[in-house]
Amino acid sequence: PMGEAPAAELDAVLGGGGWDVGVSFEGPPPPTDPVRLGRNACYVVLAVLFNEEVRQPPRDPHPGGTRCPPNPSPSPQDGVLLVQEAKPECRGKWYLPAGRMEPGESIVAAMRREVKEETGLECEPLTLLALEERGPAWIRFAFLARPTGGTLKTLEEADAESLQASWWAGDPSALPLRAPDILPLLDLAARYRRSPPHPPTLPQELPCALLCLRLLVAFANDAGDLWVLLGTAGTPHLPVVACGMSPAELRGGLRLPVLQLLRDCLPPDPRPGPLGLLGLQHRAGGPGGADGVCFNMLLSIPPRSPGAAPPEPRSPACRWWHVEEESLRGRILQRLRATVPVRS
Repeated sequence: PMGEAPAAELDAVLGGGGWDVGVSFEGPPPPTDPVRLGRNACYVVLAVLFNEEVRQPPRDPHPGGTRCPPNPSPSPQDGVLLVQEAKPECRGKWYLPAGRMEPGESIVAAMRREVKEETGLECEPLTLLALEERGPAWIRFAFLARPTGGTLKTLEEADAESLQASWWAGDPSALPLRAPDILPLLDLAARYRRSPPHPPTLPQELPCALLCLRLLVAFANDAGDLWVLLGTAGTPHLPVVACGMSPAELRGGLRLPVLQLLRDCLPPDPRPGPLGLLGLQHRAGGPGGADGVCFNMLLSIPPRSPGAAPPEPRSPACRWWHVEEESLRGRILQRLRATVPVRS
């Protein structure tokens, strides 16, 4: 029965919302120090914007194309927004608008600020495209956004943020890029515009002192049965694990605390599938000025045989809940195929 499961929490998380993190965590003890940008964490924001989203086509900042990259198609319905870098180590190279988030700043506000500073355009986010991480100390939030106003920065307006911005309608790999890591993001954005693989997903304004993951761990067999792993301390809830900040834990990435929890709760074989992001929560100036983020992650445990039941928990801290309600089961199974990708 639904009374045995956190129905409201599941509904919020599946819908891309958030939920109070609380103070108790599954798995290893959480760090004692809060997450603070510039001290023990770095968050980066990046945005992909397409020209066809512009209500009125922007002016050409350099008629004739003598100082901007030549545009093979003059149609105002083409082009991705690129910036020419001003930093000495990559001056003159091209990249997507991106930069570091500042303490006391929300994730969306940071994205809007970077786009404005580097391109001259105002924008609004449409969805997260991907979550990229190199351990808890470096996380990049890649957005798909749409321009809502402003004018493209020209070479006459060059400053320390960028030299200029341009709508580029050709193959971005033909440009001298600061790094090729933006090419997969451009592919993701193009696919999302053609056929969104997941619902629009944006950060929720809820506080979090630590960097942590709320886990929706699902086990589905080929007979159509579905189970969800629940934490048993207090009221049944989706397990929450905190990311450690030691050098070894930083190298292990966001997946490390997940594997540690499953190793403690479940038999070591089989290994879980990839992480997928359902949503995230962050509030600028959180508890004690902390910059923590809680990621709502979905992952599956593959069955070892047809019709199998989930592996018996090794710890009383977790138990499996059999999902019998048809609409909830359908939502979970659908989201197993429709999450924001997490790239490590």
